[in-house]
Amino acid sequence: MRNYEVTFIVDPVLSGDEIKSTAQSYVKMIKDEGGKIVHDGEMGLRQLAYPIKRRTTGIYYCTEFEVETGEMIAKMELAMRRDERIMRFLTVALDKYGVKYNADKRAGKIGTKKKKETKEDAPKDNKPAAKKAAAPKKVVKEAVKVAAPVKAEAVVTETVSTTSNSSEEE
Repeated sequence: MRNYEVTFIVDPVLSGDEIKSTAQSYVKMIKDEGGKIVHDGEMGLRQLAYPIKRRTTGIYYCTEFEVETGEMIAKMELAMRRDERIMRFLTVALDKYGVKYNADKRAGKIGTKKKKETKEDAPKDNKPAAKKAAAPKKVVKEAVKVAAPVKAEAVVTETVSTTSNSSEEE
C-alpha cells in the first residue's frame, strides 16, 4: 500500500454545509477507488500568504490515505482543478518517516506544549526549594562584607590625595 496526503484549501465564502460536502466528496472519491482513509481532518480557517482568487483566507483540509497504486491521484487532482470551490491543493507521497510523523502528531507526541509549573502548582511541602531560596541570601551577605572594606579604602585614598594636593598648592 502506498501512503499519500492531500491538503486543499476551500473557498471560505461558501456556507458550512457546502464546505463540508466539498471535503466529503473527495473522501468518497478516494474510497470509491479502493483507498483507505487513515485520517481526515479540518485544519480550520487560516490566513493565506497571498491573495488567491481575491480571497485572503481559506479553510484548510488535510486527508491522509492509502491506495494500492497511485493511478487515482491523477483523477482526483483533475477533479480538484475543475472544482471552483477548491482554491489550491497539494498531494504528497509519504514515506515511512512521514507516516510515522503523522501518527505521532495525532497521538500528541509532537507539537504539544507542556505547561510550565507555576508557584501555585508547586507542592508546598518542598523543603529543598526553601533551602535553595535561602542560599543566595548568604552569598549576598558575604559579598557585602567583602565589598564594604574596598569602598572604605577608596574613600580614604581620595581624602589623602585631596589633602596632599592642597598642601602642594600652598
